[in-house]
Amino acid sequence: MARTITGTIMRDCTQAHSARVLFLGDRAPAPAASATVPAMRKTKPWLWTLRGPRRRVVYVACYELLAMALVTGAMAATGRGMVQSGGLAVGSSLIAVVWNLIFNTLFERWEARQAVRGRSAARRVAHAIGFEGGLAFWLVPFIAWWLGVDLRVALLMELGLLLFFLLYTYTFTWVFDRLFGLPASAA
Repeated sequence: MARTITGTIMRDCTQAHSARVLFLGDRAPAPAASATVPAMRKTKPWLWTLRGPRRRVVYVACYELLAMALVTGAMAATGRGMVQSGGLAVGSSLIAVVWNLIFNTLFERWEARQAVRGRSAARRVAHAIGFEGGLAFWLVPFIAWWLGVDLRVALLMELGLLLFFLLYTYTFTWVFDRLFGLPASAA
C-alpha cells in the first residue's frame, strides 16, 4: 500500500514537474500531492460510488429523463399540444444526450489534468456554462425547425430554457455527485 501511494505521488510530481517548463528553460519546482477543494474533500457518497462509463450512462439517463418530463410539462403549460411538446422534449434530449457525452468526456479529461482536485463552485459554474452554451448552439436550429419559428424566436425560447437549465444542471450535478461520489477525474 505504501509503495502504491508513494509511486502515485512520485508519478504525479514527476508529471507536474516535467509539464512546468518556464520560458527561459528553467524547471519550476514540482508541487506536492494534488490539492483538493475543501467542499468535496473526503465526502462519502450517499448511495454508492459510480466511476467510468457506467457513471456517464447513469448520469445522462437520469438527467435527460427528468429534463424531458420538465420540458414537456412546461411546454404543455404554455398551450402547445402534448405531441408537439413531447416531440420537442424527446428531440432536444437526443441532441442533449450526444452533447452531454461529448462535453463531459472532454471536461473530465481536462479536469483530470488540473492540479487542484475536487469540484469547487467555480468549476461547477464553468461546467454548467460550457455545457449549456454548447447545447444552445445545437438546439436553436432544432427548435426553430420543430416549432416552425424563425431563429430569433427559437433563440429567445432557448434563452428561457437556458436560464432554467443552468440552475438545473448545477443542482443536478451537485446532487448526483453527492449520491454517487465524484468522478475519478475529480476524486
